[in-house]
Amino acid sequence: MQKRQLLETADVAERLRVLIDWTGEHLAEVEVNEKIAEDVRAGMEKTQKEFLLRQQLAAIRKELGELGPEGHEDTAYRARVGAAGLPEKVREAALREVSKLERASDQSPESGWIRTWLDTVLNLPWNVRTEDSTDLAAAREILDADHHGLEDVKDRIVEYLAVRTRRAQRGLQVVGGRGSGAVMVLAGPPGVGKTSLGESVARALGRKFVRVALGGVRDEAEIRGHRRTYVGALPGRIVRAIGEAGSMNPVVLLDEIDKVGSDYRGDPGAALLEVLDPAQNHTFRDHYLDLDLDLSDVVFLATANVIENIPSALLDRMELVQIDGYTEDDKVAIARDHLLPRQRERAALTVEEVLVSDAALRKIAANYTREPGVRQFERLLAKALRKVTTKLADNPAPVTVDEPDLVGYLGRPRFTPESAERTAVPGVATGLAVTGLGGDVLYIEAGATDGEPGLQLTGQLGDVMKESAQIALSYVRSHATELGVDPKVLDRRIHVHVPAGAVPKDGPSAGVTMVTALVSMATGRQVRSDVGMTGEVTLNGRVLPIGGVKQKLLAAQRAGLSTVFIPARNEPDLDDVPAEVLDPLTIKPMSDVAEIVGQALEPAAKTATVAA
Repeated sequence: MQKRQLLETADVAERLRVLIDWTGEHLAEVEVNEKIAEDVRAGMEKTQKEFLLRQQLAAIRKELGELGPEGHEDTAYRARVGAAGLPEKVREAALREVSKLERASDQSPESGWIRTWLDTVLNLPWNVRTEDSTDLAAAREILDADHHGLEDVKDRIVEYLAVRTRRAQRGLQVVGGRGSGAVMVLAGPPGVGKTSLGESVARALGRKFVRVALGGVRDEAEIRGHRRTYVGALPGRIVRAIGEAGSMNPVVLLDEIDKVGSDYRGDPGAALLEVLDPAQNHTFRDHYLDLDLDLSDVVFLATANVIENIPSALLDRMELVQIDGYTEDDKVAIARDHLLPRQRERAALTVEEVLVSDAALRKIAANYTREPGVRQFERLLAKALRKVTTKLADNPAPVTVDEPDLVGYLGRPRFTPESAERTAVPGVATGLAVTGLGGDVLYIEAGATDGEPGLQLTGQLGDVMKESAQIALSYVRSHATELGVDPKVLDRRIHVHVPAGAVPKDGPSAGVTMVTALVSMATGRQVRSDVGMTGEVTLNGRVLPIGGVKQKLLAAQRAGLSTVFIPARNEPDLDDVPAEVLDPLTIKPMSDVAEIVGQALEPAAKTATVAA
């Protein structure tokens, strides 16, 4: 077409212009083709150069012994996968990643990600399991030697071991594709040995132990891991714990599970549902691995201080084991058998150099600490032994620490029974409460002043406790004649205060205590100083059941009370209270608050004599 156009052009000058345009276009096309050919040639040379250098590097590494006989790192991964004995689906996924690695360039970021993933998979103990101990008596001895008391937990572990042993004898280690793991939550105040119990359980079972701290965790990826698309992605804490333990059936302690939070990054508590659900955890899938991991043989022990802070769906998947505070006798035994030897060893002292009497230990437990556990107790023992060590530096004579010597080592006692002093005036009653630190004594004060009739509440009370106070006042007003109260007293401004004012308080169990304090204030009769009480009250005066009976009775014993009123429907809970707590206490189950008031108040004549 171009040739015909050129021949048909008669003017020579016009013909030359057309020819010049065509020639320029042709030269440009030729130039582009040559540039493309040059780029292709350069790329091929670079690839050939890289291949040559890589082969030379592999040969050098082989000569140095840094690679196996296969001669290439990627090929070594394929050999490792083949020799690892991985489950079928895991092996297939690993081989797919090896194929990607073999095709990828060393300069590609994906190569590093694949190698990290392969190393993580190959380092997991997919087929490694430790053999459980079958000696139930030896397991019980280990638990008893490491911890005093805690019978419920010890019994549960021995029962688990007995069932596990019988299943192994009958070839039923795996039933329905699931192992025989366990999921328990140890709930109780600080310092009672929940965390250290995990190590003892692992020793008793003959398993590896690994601890996962959950306090303050707010990111779901901490549990499930990050997806591999993220830079610096890692598996979650559960997978890392399995890798750290080196077996698929360790004892995993989930410490402070009630301190798990949630924010815009997700809810770790919801992610734990799959981990702790026996019906699902045999196919737990971590986001990073994207493979099924069998956790059904793992013994999960979670610890918590406040059960109410654990999501209900999560708590429903765990077996709850309550660990309450220790009695005074328990503390003395723990100090003598565990704390004192440990602190003596830390201070480089021997039994011949320092002796601490049982009387001194009991004095420390009763008057220097007011805790459900023994952490402060151990700190005080350490303080006393440091002073003993300093004393021995000047005089090497053996030292005996007895009850009268404690003031010199620890200072004056910090806690003394104060119930008699606090209830020496009408309008003050002694109640019992449960906090995150265990049981405690709660004093409720009631007073009346001139002014507009009404009820004033102070002491940082929650909504439930405020309603309890209103119910208590309504009951006293409606039953004033029965209770011996002058109705005119209740027409004044009533003030109810619950020390300490800086501590928030809530719950319905102070109802009977508030009724008693109000009647005491209105009648001018003191409440007996040796009496404590707990229970929810209704407008008709019925005493309803409450929780935490064991912790409250422990608190009553520590406070030196001798008589405790509890709701009649809580009487079965006394079966869980140790005999050494019940023996010094007179427990009176009651169903009518009027009966409690009648027995808790001092006689009018005695009150008048005391006032005089």
